[in-house]
Amino acid sequence: MLWQPELPERYRVLTEDELGAAITARRKELGSRLLILGHHYQRDEVIRHADLIGDSLKLSRMAAAEAPRRGARFIVFCGVHFMAETADVLTPDDVQVILPDLSAGCSMADMAAYDDALTAWEEITAAHVGSKVRVVPITYVNSSAAVKAFVGERGGACCTSGNAREVFEWAMQGGSAPLKSGERVQVLFMPDQHLGRNTARLRGLKSEVDAERGAGMADMAVWNPRKPRGGLPMETIREATVLLWAGHCSVHKLFRPEHVAQARHRDPSTCVIVHPECCQEVVELADEVGSTEFIIERLQAAKPGSSWTIGTEVHLVERVCREAGLRDVQARILSDCQCLCTTMVRIDQKHLLWTLDNLAEGRVVNRIQVHPDAARLARKSLERMLALRPPAPAATMVD
Repeated sequence: MLWQPELPERYRVLTEDELGAAITARRKELGSRLLILGHHYQRDEVIRHADLIGDSLKLSRMAAAEAPRRGARFIVFCGVHFMAETADVLTPDDVQVILPDLSAGCSMADMAAYDDALTAWEEITAAHVGSKVRVVPITYVNSSAAVKAFVGERGGACCTSGNAREVFEWAMQGGSAPLKSGERVQVLFMPDQHLGRNTARLRGLKSEVDAERGAGMADMAVWNPRKPRGGLPMETIREATVLLWAGHCSVHKLFRPEHVAQARHRDPSTCVIVHPECCQEVVELADEVGSTEFIIERLQAAKPGSSWTIGTEVHLVERVCREAGLRDVQARILSDCQCLCTTMVRIDQKHLLWTLDNLAEGRVVNRIQVHPDAARLARKSLERMLALRPPAPAATMVD
């Protein structure tokens, strides 16, 4: 997490309405030079100021196209640090990306440090010396630019929750190059173990959870970067098809199997839909599993009178539920606990106004810049992923 200086007192005494009016005035003053991006998990009072709304990668891709079209010089990303990094990697060099609060990081991304990834790679590849095993790394987009660069340099690819299955299949086929005779693949999936586990199971692989239930030998093992050799026996490192990094999303980890049981007890007809960052036990009990965009699209297409229970971040769920209610669709969050992204909410109207005031006065604060060498390698991991899928649909345009 980066250190964010305390804002001047004048920002701390303004009401939310006063802050909103001042932001609107600054946006008008900055005009087409400014492009504001708002992530789905952002609070309502901030996201109302966004020009584009979407998930992290889609916003960056849209910004890469939209910024030159508008002639934008500044992108203010109302998200978290790794998202701003990705935007910097994908947008033109003359566009400056800004994060309103530098302390808005991502606990999951922080669970996979570049140095730990290097150590893991050395230990894993050393275990396969003399064997015909090709290690292909995959990193979830919720990772630092440095980790994306690590993966890009080693022939791997990035993935999203929406295309993890396609990227995993690509990796199992050898990744960047066809497999040689007798060669097999081992996937190192970072940093979210749950997305990796749920994705690998779609291919028929058995997790350690399955093995504990007596379903046979596990094809996966969890790599703990805080322990020598990931805390695993050498035989496991050599034999596993998938090594799952010991990382998780602090939001989706809060959803538990008992929440699904409670939802069905409340309403047996409800459709439980969850994000694949949830643990295997929750995903198994859900009716549908998919990315943020998938969840939004399913609720938008829901029939009047239907009932839905949603397992993802609370600000998104509240927004989706309000819209669904207007169409006589009943929807609520899976758990009543505070399932919110505690770093995303650090982006508030005070920090957004402070950022825009500085821009209007000729100063750029909190610029996020990825080193050119890291950006080049990170772009490789992103490009390999994008080559597997058609262009993503447009992000929501806000008038």
